[in-house]
Amino acid sequence: MLINKAYKFRLYPSKEQETLIAKTIGCSRFVFNRFLGQWNDTYQETGKGLTYSSCSAELTQLKKEFVWLKEVDSIALQSSLKNLADSYTRFFKKQNKAPRFKSKKNQVQSYTTKETNSNMAIVNNKIKLPKLGLVRLAKSREVEGRILSATVRRNPSGKFFVSILVETDVQPLKKTDSSIGVDLGITDFAVLSDGRKIDNNKFTCKMDKRLKREQRKLSRRALSAKNK
Repeated sequence: MLINKAYKFRLYPSKEQETLIAKTIGCSRFVFNRFLGQWNDTYQETGKGLTYSSCSAELTQLKKEFVWLKEVDSIALQSSLKNLADSYTRFFKKQNKAPRFKSKKNQVQSYTTKETNSNMAIVNNKIKLPKLGLVRLAKSREVEGRILSATVRRNPSGKFFVSILVETDVQPLKKTDSSIGVDLGITDFAVLSDGRKIDNNKFTCKMDKRLKREQRKLSRRALSAKNK
């Protein structure tokens, strides 16, 4: 059974890559806002919006007028336009409010790009992204599955993150026709009705680090006392 799964990692781009990320975010925002203005005008005049196809064709001409749009990932610009079209589709279905203009003052700035022709991949402790090339990341776990898209984010503190969406194959578990009670706790993550306990890895990991730190302190003090 194929499912979508997301991974999130901290990114450590170079200065040149940071500049290109900032440009891509700005260009994606420009495309979104420009076509949102046209969409709003058309909706007020006709009661209907535009279409993604017509806007996509116009985006190609727009790059000739604003040549700096060619400096960034073209798929990111198309994704920004697709997000606008999807937002308006949900608006017409009364599933959400009308899309609003994006501001560069928003706390979190981001752009999304999609995988095409192997333009994205995980290579050791780096991720290959369109236009950016290989970007170092803190890979805390292995990425399993086929990469579908990646969203690059910059938070208010200036840190960069990437959220990777993959398609992976999982085998559904067989039904056992049995049941069990689960009691969530603090010291133990969960205690089952059959007496089994599931460890709280977060708590154990935190205490393990503290234990190592205290053991180093103790070793230093013992060595200092021995020298005296």
